[in-house]
Amino acid sequence: MTGPRNWLTTALRWVAGIAIAIPATLLLGASPAAAHPMPHSVVQLDVYEHTVSARLEIPVDEFTRASGIDVSEKTLSDRTGPIRAYLVAHIFPTATDGQTWQVTVGRPTLSRATQTDTGEYRELVARAVLTPPAGTDVRHFTFGYDVIVHQVVTHTVLVTVRQDWAAGQVGGEGATQVGTIRIDTRTMKVPALKVDLGAGSAWRGFVAMLKLGGDHILTGTDHLLFLLILLLPAPLAASGGRWNGLVGPRKALARIGRITLAFTAGHSVALAATALGHLDIPGRPVEAFIAASILVGAIHAVKPLFPGKEALVAGVFGLGHGMAFSFVLAEMQLTTGQLVTSLLGFNLGIELVQLLLVCLALPSLLVLARLRVQPVLRLTGAVLTGTAALGWLVDRLGLPNPVARAADSAGSHTTVLLIALAVTAVTATAWTLFTRRRAPADPALAV
Repeated sequence: MTGPRNWLTTALRWVAGIAIAIPATLLLGASPAAAHPMPHSVVQLDVYEHTVSARLEIPVDEFTRASGIDVSEKTLSDRTGPIRAYLVAHIFPTATDGQTWQVTVGRPTLSRATQTDTGEYRELVARAVLTPPAGTDVRHFTFGYDVIVHQVVTHTVLVTVRQDWAAGQVGGEGATQVGTIRIDTRTMKVPALKVDLGAGSAWRGFVAMLKLGGDHILTGTDHLLFLLILLLPAPLAASGGRWNGLVGPRKALARIGRITLAFTAGHSVALAATALGHLDIPGRPVEAFIAASILVGAIHAVKPLFPGKEALVAGVFGLGHGMAFSFVLAEMQLTTGQLVTSLLGFNLGIELVQLLLVCLALPSLLVLARLRVQPVLRLTGAVLTGTAALGWLVDRLGLPNPVARAADSAGSHTTVLLIALAVTAVTATAWTLFTRRRAPADPALAV
């Protein structure tokens, strides 16, 4: 009986082994999502001349687990005090010489966020202001931070710089990775992160604002459309409430120059006054005013509303556009010296790109006025511009619509715009030279 018993025992062992191996294989081969990875925290630093602002984005479930504070929409207002106290206790930046920075935390809010590995989750958002002792270097410090990590050993914190004017990082375009905070599994401690932002300079801030100003006018479809729609009928003469005939190349150039200069003066004055005066102007009325100005310009391109006074209108409406430009500077919380430097760079960037666009559009504007299809092309441009303006106006008065979204998306195709303007400028210039060469032999082609 020994043989059969050994055989039976061996068979049972094989069955048991297979029963264990199959689930183990399935578990080991499971995708990472099956392990339910936790979302990480994010700390975004905005570096100013004397302080550092930190935007904290913290997963709610992990925060509750670490702090013991249950956070929900209903309980948030009642637990703001304990939340802020917990955050202050676990954020401890120090200077390179060991001096402790002051930390203050604003009122937290709740939102929803999504990360690739974890999907959607609830997020606690708060802003902390980190203030170093007087005379301490704000660009080099040790960032002690163990929110959640001191209790949840698998949690990680990504630290980035979102804005750093002195390093030329402005406009909220992307972020620079500083480092990652996580527990050291050998010591079971959370090491502080060494932050070295390098040597900043006013020149780098100026160049960054110069580029930001150029990008702003180039991607600001509404500002660009307003100027171009006013320039569209500039080479035309008005009589009897209609656009009829030409005013001549020199007069057309003078009109285009006056309109461009007046718009420049208007938005430059408003930009400087609003920014340097720290005027708190609500954004929605200003943006609606800009949309209305474009609509007026589109109507004027169809039927002359203020012939000969386009420069005056450009200057008045330019004031509103300048106020909108100032919103960009207001968000940066710059010191007076940085603000003056930024104002010069930002405005210069706007003017340089604006001058480039006008120069590219100029040959086409002059040639268009001489073509038989000019009325059709002018009316088509005016109708398209007016439709976009009306969509923006309705949207900025509180009614979002697809027309406004489509018009806004046009600002993302700046390369296509520049290529189109360059091609039309070259074509228009070539056509003008060709007609002038043929003019003596064929007087009918002369202007």
